[in-house]
Amino acid sequence: MPGMTTPDPDLASFEDMARAAFAALPPAFSPAAQSVVLIVEDWPSATLLHEMGIDDPLDLTGLYEGIPLTEKSHFDQPLGPDTIWIFREPILEEWRDRGDIDLADLVTHVVVHELAHHFGWSDEDIARIDRWWE
Repeated sequence: MPGMTTPDPDLASFEDMARAAFAALPPAFSPAAQSVVLIVEDWPSATLLHEMGIDDPLDLTGLYEGIPLTEKSHFDQPLGPDTIWIFREPILEEWRDRGDIDLADLVTHVVVHELAHHFGWSDEDIARIDRWWE
């Protein structure tokens, strides 16, 4: 009906979208992505924002923590699993602001962007290929 809005997905539903993005990866990327842990939270922590020098939590939709595959060595001491963090509220805010995209597509975009860091791509590398921001 006109004028009706759907409620924002809860954290569990949002996590389902992020996991679906992982599951839909092309076969060439799936094996390397299997070792990455996916964590979905409502917001980035204050500690994380401080460490990254970010004042506005809406500026951080996702984060890759780990050693990119292009920099890994068999001699590295494991520090924990490579992790992709996806932040629900900042993504929802971007989705509302844009108004021209499906939420699941935006979640997929953020997941793939962070996964590209796992594969060793910089933000500049990603921007040359992914013209999402236009």
